[in-house]
Amino acid sequence: MIALRQVALQRGTQTLLDNADVTLNNGVKAGIIGANGAGKSSLFKLLLGELAPDQGDVEMSGGQRIAHMAQEVDALDRPIIEYVLDGDLALRQAEADLLAAREAGEAHREAELHGLIETLDGYRAESRAAQLLVGLGFVQADLSRPLSAFSGGWRMRVNLARTLFMPSDLLLLDEPTNHLDLDALLWLEQWLTRYPGTLLLISHDRDFLDAVCDHIVHMHHQTLELYRGNYSQFERTRAEKLALQQAEAAKQQARREEIERFIARFKAKATKAKQAQSRVKMLERMEDIAVAHVDSPFHFTLPAADKTSHPLLVLDQAQLGYRGEKSDVIQLDNVNLTLLPGSRIGLLGPNGAGKSTLIKSLTGELELLNGKRIPGEHLAIGYFAQHQLEGLDVTSTPFVHVQRLSPTASDQDIRNFLGGFGFKGDDAFGTVANYSGGEKARLALALVAWQKPNLLLLDEPTNHLDLEMREALTQALASFEGTVILVSHDRHLLRATVDEFWKVADNRVEPFDGDLEDYRVWLKARLEESRRDSRSEKAERQGQQPSGDSREARKASRKAAAELREKLRPLKKQRDQAEKTMEKAQQELDQVEQVLADPELYTDSARKAELTKTLSQQAEIKARLDESERQWLSAEEALEAMEAELLVSEETAS
Repeated sequence: MIALRQVALQRGTQTLLDNADVTLNNGVKAGIIGANGAGKSSLFKLLLGELAPDQGDVEMSGGQRIAHMAQEVDALDRPIIEYVLDGDLALRQAEADLLAAREAGEAHREAELHGLIETLDGYRAESRAAQLLVGLGFVQADLSRPLSAFSGGWRMRVNLARTLFMPSDLLLLDEPTNHLDLDALLWLEQWLTRYPGTLLLISHDRDFLDAVCDHIVHMHHQTLELYRGNYSQFERTRAEKLALQQAEAAKQQARREEIERFIARFKAKATKAKQAQSRVKMLERMEDIAVAHVDSPFHFTLPAADKTSHPLLVLDQAQLGYRGEKSDVIQLDNVNLTLLPGSRIGLLGPNGAGKSTLIKSLTGELELLNGKRIPGEHLAIGYFAQHQLEGLDVTSTPFVHVQRLSPTASDQDIRNFLGGFGFKGDDAFGTVANYSGGEKARLALALVAWQKPNLLLLDEPTNHLDLEMREALTQALASFEGTVILVSHDRHLLRATVDEFWKVADNRVEPFDGDLEDYRVWLKARLEESRRDSRSEKAERQGQQPSGDSREARKASRKAAAELREKLRPLKKQRDQAEKTMEKAQQELDQVEQVLADPELYTDSARKAELTKTLSQQAEIKARLDESERQWLSAEEALEAMEAELLVSEETAS
């Protein structure tokens, strides 16, 4: 158990917590959310004992093993798999003791240490470490390379693998998805859902929080407020609270009207594709949750250029990649695409397949190796990438950055514009050198928006942005009139802002017929195919057939198949039970929403208590429905994987 009782914490002149109380039971998976600067990382330092509270007590269950992801990684010459294995200090100590006992000829001690290593699961340690690294995007050939050979983002992935490898009862993760692509993020999501201990997770990725967390701790106004459920449930619950307390009715109504305009725009495209239909559903939900973000400091629009071209940009028979001294590196071949006004495209594909290369080639920053890039007469590109944060003038201010782009713009127009991105009042004149990564990312986005592009190219725009800023960006992109091409691991942003997906894989760019769930299935099938190919190649190298014909092999396969069939039964039961729960919850929800469809419920002041109660019932039922859907999907995916494995075992046994 973790308990903070009447805790006060101050850093410098800023009060982060004041008489804060929260209790977390063992086994919870809690997302820690709050604006940048609210004190989320300081909360972790309190739990780690690196900070002491100025007032109150921090109580934790005794004997907890804590794993925490460090934010800085030294560029060591140690192979990355050894660096990950070093995370298990007890195992490393046992291995050192075993070596010493062996050298001393202490056979009895040696036997004891073999038993200890077995208890620590040490004989599978290298395999477990390799699985973590591969899951996070490394290939087998990388595992023996030194840590110093990788860039900062990849070192953070190694650091994450080491943290996950550490034996722990309490896992503290601070923005673990910042340096991950969508493939690695989906893998991490699944790993954390299976983690048996207590998890505290700082993240600004709402889909990630939804999939992993069963509680949310909201840090705001120097307090800690605990909500049961995932992030979507937090939004609904908080919206209901604020709706009852809200005095700014006019402000609320304006937000509703704004969201209705979004819905009206996208409903016209609802028959275009499955992802467009799902986006309409998401936008319809936004009216319920908008009030949860009514106090957000970020409200801005992305104005498009007054003129456009048809088409905006064409790539014809293009080869994309990098020129080398000896030979060119071709990442994408035979690329033919036409960008039309109003297109909204999300790029999907494995890490390193060429998504960023495609974006840079579209901007003209990266010269084509072959083929033609044909820009429209009125093409105006707005390009956001992470390296642009490094290109900001750190000695200057947000105001001066915008003024340099438009020397004739009025001071008030610039200040009003920057205010929508959170640079209000004197903040517009702050020095960029003192800004956090999130503040720099906001400024870089503001500079893109100020230039009024008709083609927005966004490469991971949400890194470093907190949840409120991500929500503001989502809504701004939803109303942007120009063309959007987006690379992001933020699935909420993708669902809300794109109408179609392109798949970048296997040296090709082609339309992807499906949504993000279909992409998850494609990734899974691709991974299974890769594993089968790898097993076949290994068997051929060993001079064997992929499926053994020996009697012992068939006997082992029959035994494995029987064990798998036994494991299928509880999973089927779990899936069927979840399906029944879903059906029951849906029936209850239909009944409640029939009541909410009565217009008099909202206008009759005598029925105010009934309205409040019914809204609360609706939120509670939706939470149960979401949870049962998650359980059903989890069981169904596990069944599919196990049935595929069973099929292989039965074929081998026969």
